[in-house]
Amino acid sequence: MSGEGSGLRSQTGCEDNLYGNRLMADGHPVLATAHLEWYVTNLENLPDESARNSRMITYLGRVVDLSPPKDLLVIGCGPRPVLIKQLREAGYRVSGVEPLPTYLAAARGYLGEADGILQGSAEALPVPDASYDLVLCESVLEHVDSPRLALEEMHRVLRPGRIAFVTTTNRLRFSLVGNAGEFNVRFFNWFPRLVRESYAFRHLHYDPTLANFTLRPAVHWFTYSRLCELGRESGFAQFYSPLDLLKKDDPVIAERWWRRALLRPLQRNPWLRALALTQVGHGIVMLKRAPS
Repeated sequence: MSGEGSGLRSQTGCEDNLYGNRLMADGHPVLATAHLEWYVTNLENLPDESARNSRMITYLGRVVDLSPPKDLLVIGCGPRPVLIKQLREAGYRVSGVEPLPTYLAAARGYLGEADGILQGSAEALPVPDASYDLVLCESVLEHVDSPRLALEEMHRVLRPGRIAFVTTTNRLRFSLVGNAGEFNVRFFNWFPRLVRESYAFRHLHYDPTLANFTLRPAVHWFTYSRLCELGRESGFAQFYSPLDLLKKDDPVIAERWWRRALLRPLQRNPWLRALALTQVGHGIVMLKRAPS
């Protein structure tokens, strides 16, 4: 982390009198100012994801036709919506939704416009019914108040026969390090739910470094089967893992002989596919049923 981020960490000591003259509902004082600063500082240190985003659209286009121009919605676009900018340059009509006022202002400044970035939550999208061909919801569902309501809203705003792509936390993933930018605690996703709730409380009130100064720490942890269940309850008809969309000649597969050998069995054998989804089940494509 940069020196600036390290400076933020030095402000978060757990003084005994932290709430001596403050209301607990206010949360830790650092959160009010540090969340945007930490996000932007660390985003600048991330690798360029342009190639990844292009591959994502290519893979999703194997489920339904996504050739531009199409109408796309990015939920939780964040303060620097690089994805929106890239998709617009590729010929798509793209809108973004962001709940945090500070992130909203920063996103509008980054794109140099206000109209395309809307303030709203995943559970109450400020857009009309059946108005989009693709809804992108990446690293958002774990933070919302109600995953089911969020998925119902995605289903509402999609046109029939169109898709939502969701990436989120994986309850079963095994990792020796922190959890993909969520909590900086090893094996956090394996903790009992009550313990995870207690860590969320500690982050909001005593140690904001635990979840990287976010105002909305991840409180939901999913399995692929749970995402399918929630999707069905929300009206979606079919479900695909990004694993299902890969082909042997895709660079990520073609570069390793063992990936080429394993791809077909992992896609076709229910037991092997289920085993793979314990580790890569954090991404899911949900198809809205078209009229028969």
